[in-house]
Amino acid sequence: MQRKVSSDMPTLKPDLCIIGAGSAGLSIAAGAAQMGAKVVLIEAHRMGGDCLNTGCVPSKSLLAAAKVAKIAAAKGRFGITTSGHTVDFTAVHAHVHAVIAGIAPHDSVERFEGLGCTVILDRARFTSPDEVIAGGQTIRARRFVIATGSRAATPPIPGLKDVPFFTNENIFDNTTLPDHLIIIGAGPIGCEMAQAHRRLGARVTMIDRAQLMPKDDPEAVDVVRHRLLAEGIVLREAAKIVRVENMPSGVRVVLAAEGTGETVVEGSHLLVAAGRQPNVEDMGLDTAGVAFTPQGITVDRSLRSTNRRVYAAGDVAGGYQFTHLAGYHAGIVIRNVLFRLPAKTDLSALPWVTYTDPELAHVGMDEAAARAAHGDAVKVLRADFSGNDRAQAEAETDGFCKVITGKSGRILGATIVGSHAGELILPWVLAISQKLKIGAMAGLIAPYPTLSEISKRAAGSYYTPSLFSPRTRSIVRFLGSFG
Repeated sequence: MQRKVSSDMPTLKPDLCIIGAGSAGLSIAAGAAQMGAKVVLIEAHRMGGDCLNTGCVPSKSLLAAAKVAKIAAAKGRFGITTSGHTVDFTAVHAHVHAVIAGIAPHDSVERFEGLGCTVILDRARFTSPDEVIAGGQTIRARRFVIATGSRAATPPIPGLKDVPFFTNENIFDNTTLPDHLIIIGAGPIGCEMAQAHRRLGARVTMIDRAQLMPKDDPEAVDVVRHRLLAEGIVLREAAKIVRVENMPSGVRVVLAAEGTGETVVEGSHLLVAAGRQPNVEDMGLDTAGVAFTPQGITVDRSLRSTNRRVYAAGDVAGGYQFTHLAGYHAGIVIRNVLFRLPAKTDLSALPWVTYTDPELAHVGMDEAAARAAHGDAVKVLRADFSGNDRAQAEAETDGFCKVITGKSGRILGATIVGSHAGELILPWVLAISQKLKIGAMAGLIAPYPTLSEISKRAAGSYYTPSLFSPRTRSIVRFLGSFG
């Protein structure tokens, strides 16, 4: 509940008032405060936001535990024989929360007060275009930043509101391994949680009305799909959910069948991972003159809203919802607000990664978009992990690197699916952001044996047709005739 404003407390007049202490808000607050700006930071729930408490940090910690379980189960492949292993899910839960606790001080109230910020733990609400109240305090700032993030969306499935279910916001509080986890949604979150729980010992069924990870390269998604199926995850793609029902031992999901009748999936627990929605409610945005839609706050490329004093950053600004994008937004806002520079967002080199095993990473244009924009100038280059010596040594040969080039070999996009793809994508992010041509990557000296050689091999394939052509052989023979 919003606290009443005390008439005894003076109005705060900072340079910058930031609403939301998640990835975007914290980055802006830390940067602005250390540059000498007076900052008020308001957070209604937990410092660190979704990324620290219910998103990136706990999910990757759970995936790390699951990968260790997978390695332990596969040790015989490397000639190692030991007694069997067991999974203590309560201890896994403790590991996840220990990681959160280890990072939390970096996002804490104490740290940001130490940087010079005034931190208010309460819900903020605009009372005019240039005024906010929170914690019994009135804040009239020179500029405002809304960085309230997003939350798990609840799809309009009949019966869903009448059954208990997890979202990313509470599944990491679970201390009991599900017997059979049903997941609604086969996007990145659904796939990561499906594989993590399966490797830790749960049965898993994943259901989606579309296809697995529909925003990614279909060929790369096939590699992930094959691994999920091989590990025993049941996939129900292009499935229509008719309703969800309670049952004594858990939950029942009823699917429409082809023709007549219905099919049923019964499980012990349900996870809903069917998208996210921005947090724009109950902030008085109408009073502030800040336009918004169900997709988020309406902003221009400078991240300024329809109120010239108010910016938005992170998930609430709409579009892609990545922590690294929130960090990028922070830089755009700081340059505009503190330095009056006309900084604008450019997402042409925005990478994203799904942290399944194998990982799937992408940056830039995919093949279809490149052909639509550049026509016959497009070339598709490829190298497989099976041809990489390090991948062979580590028995991680699934996957490939695919690179899209345009006229004169300019790098337009790259997709990597395979071991450590998220680490391997960075050189391609740099190449696209700097508008490099493929020769820059092909000419690098890559250390041997490393997985990074796969990028050099893919780049080098651009020159294969000309290097090993009949014309090249003729030139070599001609030059050889001179002794």
